[in-house]
Amino acid sequence: MRSARSHVVVHLSQLSQGAEAPRVGFVVSKKIGNAVVRNRVTRRLREIVRPHFATLPPGSAIVLRALPGIQDLPFAELSAEVEGALSAALRKLERRRESAR
Repeated sequence: MRSARSHVVVHLSQLSQGAEAPRVGFVVSKKIGNAVVRNRVTRRLREIVRPHFATLPPGSAIVLRALPGIQDLPFAELSAEVEGALSAALRKLERRRESAR
C-alpha cells in the first residue's frame, strides 16, 4: 500500500503472516541535502515512527521516502504528515485484508 503527503511517501507491505517484528526503512536521497541534513531527516523520521512501531502489523515492512523540502518542515508538521500517511496506508492494508476474506 502507498500513501503520500506533500513531503513524505509511506510504502507498506505485508511480508509474512508470521510473528516477525515489523521492519521500517528510510529513503532520503541526495536531493534532500548533504549527509548532515539527510541524517537529521532520518533521525527525525525514526523518532516519529518509534511510538507507532508496536501498533504495526507483525511481518509488515514500511518504507518512508522523504521528498524535497522535508528538511525545512517543523517537527510538529512533519509528525502530522508522517502519522497521516502511515494511518492511511494501514487503513488501505486493512481494507485489502478484509476484501481478501
